[in-house]
Amino acid sequence: MAKNLVIVESPAKVKTVKKYLGSSYSVVASKGHIRDLPKSTMGIDVDNDFEPKYITIRGKGDMLADLKKLSKEADKVYLATDPDREGEAISWHLAAALNLEPGKMKRITFNEITKSAVSESLKNSRDIDMDLVDAQQARRVLDRLVGYGISPILWEKVKRGLSAGRVQSVALRMICDRDREIEEFVPEEYWLLDAQVQIKGEKKPITARFYGDRKEKIDIKDKEQLDRILAELDGAEMCIDDIKKTERIKKAPLPFVTSTLQQEASKVLNFSTQKTMRVAQQLYESGMITYLRTDSTRISDEAVKMAQGFIHEHYGKEYVSFTKASGSTKGKVQDAHEAIRPSDLNVLPESLKEKLDRDSFRLYQLIWKRFVASRMTNAKYDVTSVNFLSAGYVFKASASRQSFDGFMKVYVSSDEEKEEKNSLISNLTKDAQIRDVQYEGTQHFTQPPVHFTEASLVKAMEEQGIGRPSTYAPTITTILARHYIKKEKKNLTATELGKVVNDIMVTAFPDIVDTNFTARIETRLDRIEEGEEPWKDVIRGFYPRLKTSIDDARSKLTRIKVKDEVTDIICDKCGRNMVIKFGPHGRFLACPGFPECRNTKPIIEKAGVKCPECGKDLIIRKTQKGRIYYGCEGYPDCKYMSWNKPAKKQ
Repeated sequence: MAKNLVIVESPAKVKTVKKYLGSSYSVVASKGHIRDLPKSTMGIDVDNDFEPKYITIRGKGDMLADLKKLSKEADKVYLATDPDREGEAISWHLAAALNLEPGKMKRITFNEITKSAVSESLKNSRDIDMDLVDAQQARRVLDRLVGYGISPILWEKVKRGLSAGRVQSVALRMICDRDREIEEFVPEEYWLLDAQVQIKGEKKPITARFYGDRKEKIDIKDKEQLDRILAELDGAEMCIDDIKKTERIKKAPLPFVTSTLQQEASKVLNFSTQKTMRVAQQLYESGMITYLRTDSTRISDEAVKMAQGFIHEHYGKEYVSFTKASGSTKGKVQDAHEAIRPSDLNVLPESLKEKLDRDSFRLYQLIWKRFVASRMTNAKYDVTSVNFLSAGYVFKASASRQSFDGFMKVYVSSDEEKEEKNSLISNLTKDAQIRDVQYEGTQHFTQPPVHFTEASLVKAMEEQGIGRPSTYAPTITTILARHYIKKEKKNLTATELGKVVNDIMVTAFPDIVDTNFTARIETRLDRIEEGEEPWKDVIRGFYPRLKTSIDDARSKLTRIKVKDEVTDIICDKCGRNMVIKFGPHGRFLACPGFPECRNTKPIIEKAGVKCPECGKDLIIRKTQKGRIYYGCEGYPDCKYMSWNKPAKKQ
């Protein structure tokens, strides 16, 4: 038996950590939490100052017995769970469940699973940080009080199986509010006026857009206003009023934090937030990237030097940035970890293409490129802006040309603006002669706000201080699983059930779904972590108002029936329009004539791609575990299937 026992959370992490330790260390996994609050009851003794009642998680008894035996045989036990609040709490639960003596047990953390990081963590072993534990306990107790307090109300007033949550209810409200904005939006008319300016000696015209006059910008709101302007322009000469040449700087991006990684992976790789976190966790546990739950853009001095050396060697000294990257200070940043980056920059993405699965490779490549770009110099553009003048009205045209690519040699973000290349504008001089001008007005209408996507919802939650890096993905996953929202392509919209639940929450529990209130709770959790506030003070101040709201809701709310979503698909047995129902494996079509008519059908969602073997449509299907795959609608005659969506033929 090895003298030292190291307990990590994940079995995948065991192999990675063990290869950096000698034979005197034994590494085992707890497979997540050992103890938790019971599922069958609230597990919070409200009458005894909100004392939580922890129990061994069902099915973990044998594992706990094995860990007890190993810990008794070891001289030293190192608790090496994840380096965040939840990881600290898991270590605390392990210490309690294993009856570890303080002198025998030490806590170690590493932001990356590398030989140097693991060795350094052993040198800097410490006691369990009870401030971190208490912050996690406070979050857990708050969430339990809300969930187990409000969910029975939803069961009673709507239907069984529903749930409410402290963060998920706010996220649901944000989506419902956005849906309502879109439904109530009234479009307003406006017109754009373009001038096609033909320069003498040039074949192609320059397109210049109406701006206003020299004093101010003028918005063209209707056809009458457009016609008046066109009448004034008719027969008037146009000249070049002003040409400005400036340099525009495109700043290098900041390295990824949890929220920005989720947003970019959604836009570029089409990953859900849940998938991004799952794949990133695998990369972290295999030692390839630093810890994935962080809201800090800080980079260690060692990593900065590594990046500067790598960039100098591979791209040249003019690409090396020596300025310190800094992010927005808006909101509370815990700064407990570095930004997400590769553990070793010399492990190039190309070298891993055959070693990693497709998803892991693509996410690692995204993280690698973003980090390298974050330590490179800014990109530079030469911008030419031209003002044309006719009848006192100003028309503007501009073009940009990249003069130095900087970080863009490595990385271009998903929302990078397209470069406006127009050599005619760039080379234009004030004495150029205008041969002809043609005007064209086009009618437009203002557009409603766009629906939330997973990426934009995460961004909005982060901006408003709702949740923390570890909560974004579980929150979205939960409200999708509860069928409070649905995902069509990338858009998140509230279901009829979600709207009903949100209306109840807004009416009966306004504090819970108030974004400012939820953000203040998150700030107080941060204060607990910093040792500035006792954790039970937060609970004591929170619970009385919650209890009053629960009692009022139980007595005042009436029962609400949720309408099924009616489709245009006709029941082939009785002729009624079928409705959408929800089952254990997701949505399906059912006849509203139940129990007289029991007809049901699966909801077939076409992938928009033809089967490469027989030419019929491919259907999006799911395994029992929820994994998406693509199968031919001709099954069983055609058995084609693919885990990845086939590309359309060009």
